[in-house]
Amino acid sequence: MGCGASKWKDPGVVRRGRPRSVGEVVVFLPGLRVPRTVDFSQSLADHLDKSTVERLSALRATVVAMAMQESAMALKPRRRTTRHGGSGTANLLRALEEYLPVLLGLVKESSGLRNKVQFVWANQEDDAEETSMADAWYEVLSVLHLMAMVCFLQANSLLLPRSYGDGHGPRVSEESRRATVDVFLKAGGYLDCAINQVLPQIPPEKRRALPVDLVEGNLKALSLQGLGQGVDMQLGLAIDNPKATLAVKRRLACEMVKYWQQIKDSIPELPLSDGWAKKHTLFVKWKYAEAKAAAYYFHGLILDEGNTEKSQEMATSSLQASEEFLKESKRASEVFHSTPPTSRISTPFGTTKHLLDMIPQETLSKLQNNQDLNTQERTSNTGVSRIITPPPPLPDFPLALNPEEYELPQLDPLLKKEANH
Repeated sequence: MGCGASKWKDPGVVRRGRPRSVGEVVVFLPGLRVPRTVDFSQSLADHLDKSTVERLSALRATVVAMAMQESAMALKPRRRTTRHGGSGTANLLRALEEYLPVLLGLVKESSGLRNKVQFVWANQEDDAEETSMADAWYEVLSVLHLMAMVCFLQANSLLLPRSYGDGHGPRVSEESRRATVDVFLKAGGYLDCAINQVLPQIPPEKRRALPVDLVEGNLKALSLQGLGQGVDMQLGLAIDNPKATLAVKRRLACEMVKYWQQIKDSIPELPLSDGWAKKHTLFVKWKYAEAKAAAYYFHGLILDEGNTEKSQEMATSSLQASEEFLKESKRASEVFHSTPPTSRISTPFGTTKHLLDMIPQETLSKLQNNQDLNTQERTSNTGVSRIITPPPPLPDFPLALNPEEYELPQLDPLLKKEANH
């Protein structure tokens, strides 16, 4: 079936190996898969018109060049622009969108071209490991995955603090946070299309040979991750909005917990000796703990509005739980960033900043006002609180955020004409 791993063979390309650092990380993606050069003329010259083969080759060559360049710059803490004024990631996404309708001509059953070309892709961030497969659906799957990862790169860039020259210092603007929600939903649409429309087209024996980046569990986890981080942005915006009620903030925080729980359940179990797998697992652990800290915090504030002794007791235990989960998320964040390839902690903003500022303050205030409920014990060396009263269950809200619907594009007219012949 022509599937296996090989080493970097492109002439004139220096093998970089695993990077030591990937800059500032707000949005995590486990390496960036990039396509390797393919000679369509050898495989398709006897089956397609010369102009069609040349167009297919030109479109893919553009994708290869842009993806290689973007991979070399991936997750660096700066905005990149081309001489044409557009961002590198936007141009790569456009190139992929132009390539996909032409590529789809190879998967049409009537064309007989599905297995004619050996497609090669590599995770350039992970010791340049390559996977090749003679199946055009594998190429479609890889293209959709790259389109989603480009969206994640765009979101990470948008969420890095920048200076606005107004004397207030670097920050992440409200406009950038709103924009990332749409970017996350777009990424989710590409990944859901890959899961529901493309993976079923690949035979089971070939699916078992797919690289770990493309297995269904990882695709699902990444799609959900986009939704979880999208809700995080919505919650941060609600926190900054004086008109947003505690009930709205609690609902968003509880939804965020459910998304990260589903991510935790979806991500495949991988050997933790692998740097990217370990780092991805730690990212999920960090954001899941942070989501629970937010949910228990806002739940505790709402319970604190009750006048009964029971509601006050539950409010106290909820706030204590939020403080414990906040400590857990801070520890997980530190371990995540120090795990190779190392990354830098970005300046806290939105939900994270609010939790770091308010949870210790609110918990201390609540305990001081309810000394009779303060039954916590502290260990002598760690200072970590042990909650005597278990926190109440969190409310269960339906998930409101869904990926943007994406359908595979119509076949390119030139390829449609070829397929009819």
